[in-house]
Amino acid sequence: MYDATTDAPADPIECAPVVHRLGRVDYAPTLAAMQRFTNERTTHTADELWQVEHPPVYTVGLAGRDEHLPAESTDIPIVRIDRGGQITYHGPGQIVLYTLVDLSRRSLGVRAYVRLLEHAVIDLLGRRGIRAEGRKDAPGVYVDGAKIAALGLRIRHGRCYHGLALNVDMDLTPFDHIDPCGYRGLRVTQARDLGVADPIDLLADELSVIVSDHLCRTKAGAS
Repeated sequence: MYDATTDAPADPIECAPVVHRLGRVDYAPTLAAMQRFTNERTTHTADELWQVEHPPVYTVGLAGRDEHLPAESTDIPIVRIDRGGQITYHGPGQIVLYTLVDLSRRSLGVRAYVRLLEHAVIDLLGRRGIRAEGRKDAPGVYVDGAKIAALGLRIRHGRCYHGLALNVDMDLTPFDHIDPCGYRGLRVTQARDLGVADPIDLLADELSVIVSDHLCRTKAGAS
């Protein structure tokens, strides 16, 4: 993991985040590392994107309600965390992109940032002929009404952590045992079922580039 004491100093207006490819890592220490990075960063700390996969885990956001959790006992850990939103599932074959971004420094509002992340996924899929869209009533990215990417953020003193999860080539069965993101009956899908054959690492790298490009194109004062 990375902390703010080891990253190279950056110009406060540097647009492109530093990308770290961390591979498959357990959830709890990754969350602790994000919190530590956010607490210790300064006005000169470069923004970072962390590409990871997680072993199977359910995460429950601050708004999480028990009725959306698995109704029966499960071997998959359930972890209550400090992001917004309800319950979701992470597992192998899913890109998790943690976005440690100083929104205040970029004069970027939370709603605009959510749209930016959604459009990055939409652009990635669009390059492969897949028409995806966001929803104002339910953050995330959808294909024909089925959710392919989830978003969850935490903002502390204008600095963001957590990020987005894109289903690529995974076992979707654990989603059947929850109300994904708090929506009963919400269908989920993944890139492989939509005909995308690219390796997950290639997609993760490309997604990081697109997010970085969107951040660099963001005009000061966006909200």
